[in-house]
Order: sequence, then structure tokens, then C-alpha cells
Amino acid sequence: MLVKEIGEQGLLSIVQGFCPSEIVGDDAAIMSVPGDQSLVITTDMLVDEVHFSDRTTSPIDVGWRSAAVNLSDLAAMGAFPCGITVALGITGDKPVEWVEQLYQGLTSCLNQYNTPIIGGDICRSSVTCISITAFGTVNPKLAIRRSVARPGDVIVVTGYHGDSRAGLELLLHPELRTGLTSDQRLFLIQAHQRPQPRLDILPKLQTLLASHPATAIAGMDSSDGLADAIVQICRASQVGSQVQRHQIPLSEALQTFVPPQQALEWALYGGEDFQLVLCLPRTLGETLVQQLGTEASIIGEIRSNPKILLIDDAEPSTEEELSLSRGFQHF
Repeated sequence: MLVKEIGEQGLLSIVQGFCPSEIVGDDAAIMSVPGDQSLVITTDMLVDEVHFSDRTTSPIDVGWRSAAVNLSDLAAMGAFPCGITVALGITGDKPVEWVEQLYQGLTSCLNQYNTPIIGGDICRSSVTCISITAFGTVNPKLAIRRSVARPGDVIVVTGYHGDSRAGLELLLHPELRTGLTSDQRLFLIQAHQRPQPRLDILPKLQTLLASHPATAIAGMDSSDGLADAIVQICRASQVGSQVQRHQIPLSEALQTFVPPQQALEWALYGGEDFQLVLCLPRTLGETLVQQLGTEASIIGEIRSNPKILLIDDAEPSTEEELSLSRGFQHF
């Protein structure tokens, strides 16, 4: 049997069998340490011609994205970053300037959150790859997990979805003629090259939880697509959901760039938007959205029925099941 025959999810299920079940399965691992905080650890690898290329991403942007990917995983756990290590694989022919710019991008992103690079490794590799391990802390009572969504919870998403995929399209095909203004084009490209991990949401979430200590928030980030995040949360929590098609937030730039159906497809399955997808009681969800304004939207509800559906109340015939297979898979 070959890896490509079982796919990414099949391979993950095998690898996770070697790990403690109570630790793996979320965006990051939470480990108990002395004191009132838990240690949160995540590792993510970016590989040339898989996650980035010279055609679409400068070395500074590779560095930024590498940091943002890992900090987003910490945000998805409700954790604040405290440091990262960087493992870099490069050929001997790689210009030193490329490496310097990579680290400039890393620190540009990290400095926003007072997060240092605390170590790492460098080795010879035929393919350029950057593997980062990020460390954070969270009060275990305030941690976000995928497995605690409950029927009746609303699904809240931060920001817009689909913009990163649109930005990639513009980078791959700069000759495209579009109705975009120069600001809109830059907005979409920046969404792909310079994503912002949503650590800014955490203080408001923690304030909400402090006033409702018995409440658990389910969630993860949307690095592999909005649909992927919703399906993963529902599966981990053994619930279903209904997502309202017209409540999914789409930016003006995305809607200018492509037709409505393409915009929705990219929002659901384009990936790399690095927003948060959260499930929490309706009253808390409405309060959070009110506090965040245009930075968050309620797009659906968790249901006891295990089906994970995209619906439109105005057009019941358009109902469809959300899927993992339509998004990006490594194999």
C-alpha cells in the first residue's frame, strides 16, 4: 500500500496511533506543567513548490508565512506565543541573502507578538524546507479544543475567507485582466503572502469565558479551508452542523474578482486564510460578534444530526454536504 493510496487523512490516522490519544487531534498539543498555565506546542513545515515558490513568494514573505502558520495554530488553541525554533533545510547553492531575508520575514511577523526565535537547526537538503516548532501558554480552563462543540452552539468565523486563494491566483497569473482596483489587488495578494494569525481575538474570548466559567469553546483555524475546519470540529465533537451559504463573509475584493459561485468555492475550500472558526453558545457568540464588528460573523449552528450541511433557506434545493476531499490534500 502506498501513501498516495490512503491519502493525507488516512496517513494521519496511522501516525496518530503512535501518540497519546488525549494529547493529539487539535491544532496543537497541550501539556500540563507546574503552575496555573499549560504548555502548548505545535510544529508546521513549509516546503518549496508545495507551500511556496519563487514565482509567488519572496523569501521575506516565506519567513512571514512560516511564522504566521504556527502562531495561528497557537491562536486556535487559545494560547499566547512565547517562542519558536526554526529548522531550515537548504542547498549549498542557496544565496546567503535569501536566508537573511527569510529570517527578516520571520522576525517581522514575530515581533508583533513579542515572540523570539529561541533556537533551531540547519542542514543540507535538496529541497528548501522550513520547519517551525512554536511554544505558547494557556490557562487550561480557557483552552480551545475541537471536541467540545455542542448542539445549539453557533459557528462564528473571524475575518473573510477565500482571499488567500484569490491572491495566489493573481500571483500565478499576473496577466489576468480584472475589475480590481490596485488597492483590491494588493489586498488579495497580501492575504496570501502576509496572513495575520488571529491572536488579537484571544483577549476578548478570555474575557467572555471569565464571565462564563462553565462554558467551553470549540474551534480551530481555517488553514486548510473553512469547510475543512467545520468538518474537523464536527467529527471531533460527534455532532453535525448547518452552515448558511449567504452568511459566509466574502470581501468586496473577492466578489469583484470572481463570480459568486467561484468566490464561495474558494471561501470553503481555498484554504490558507488562517482565520478562527469557533463554536460557542448563541448568547456568547452574538456578544463576541458585536464586540468584533466586521471582524466576525455567525455563519451557522451545531446540530445533533451528524450531517454537515451547507444550506440556503431561500433555496432548499441547493443543500449540499461539506467535504474534506474538495480542499487541499497533500496526497
